[in-house]
Amino acid sequence: MPLHPQAQALREQRAEAGTPPLYTLTTAEARAADLADLQACAGNPEPVGSVEEFTIPGPGGPLPLRIHRPAADTAPDGPLPALLYLFGGGWTLGSLDTGDAICRRLTNAVGCVTVSPGYRLAPEHPFPAAVHDVVAAAEWIAGHATELGTDPERLAVAGDSAGGNLAAALTLAARERGGPALRHQLLVYPNTDHGADTPSLREHDDPLLFNRRSVAWYWDHYLADPADGADPRASPLRAPSLAGLPPATVITAEYDPLRDEGELYAEALRAAGVQVEARRYAGMPHGFFAMAGVLDDGREAQRYAAERLREALR
Repeated sequence: MPLHPQAQALREQRAEAGTPPLYTLTTAEARAADLADLQACAGNPEPVGSVEEFTIPGPGGPLPLRIHRPAADTAPDGPLPALLYLFGGGWTLGSLDTGDAICRRLTNAVGCVTVSPGYRLAPEHPFPAAVHDVVAAAEWIAGHATELGTDPERLAVAGDSAGGNLAAALTLAARERGGPALRHQLLVYPNTDHGADTPSLREHDDPLLFNRRSVAWYWDHYLADPADGADPRASPLRAPSLAGLPPATVITAEYDPLRDEGELYAEALRAAGVQVEARRYAGMPHGFFAMAGVLDDGREAQRYAAERLREALR
């Protein structure tokens, strides 16, 4: 179908404003512009019971965490399920503020404690620094369940875009390391294959939307050596086996260069015996999940994600 009218309106606003593609900016400029755009489109942040920030020892030094808790009068009795949420930004952009509105909505809708780590960004910290950080965060959550008031048997991971890539990488690492146990993985338009040559990657080159040049720019920042793209922690679709991974929800967007590799990953998980539910949002561009303030389908996708997580963590 054509680009959704709401998404088309955003595209026209960018055209009228002369908004440059992020890949034409310096890293610092792109980080600032990306955060401003996401906060403008995310909608009013929902109030939650509490928000706490602190640091834990990480593989590369102190690792910041932001923890959202639901209000006590809306949370069920007993230990709560936990969600590790990984923000997007091509491993290059993004911060704890990037995914804050998403974390708030999922915390309330799922009734869980949501933990988001401020993992290290490229190019200052290339692959696999971010992977090491998210593994450390997951292990910390599992090991501090009593302190967090969470159930160690009900931990899920979720992420959008590069965060979805890192979530998939985490499930592979957890399988190999024998834990932590993950109940579910929610992957929102994830990168899954460096060097992919899919129809969706070739088709989408609109400079006013996330496009194939954007994808290449992010990969170039993330990988110090292009050969690292063959590592399944960077390209989960290249893992020799996906058997034994947690059940998955995969969300994709029609007007997204990453659409096909996300759907190919869902198919590969299914072929490996993993329970998968995949949903493509017609007429939507990459990034729509984080734009719940201006895109109805962004709100719907977050509602659907919460429903899937609630079911997995009950």
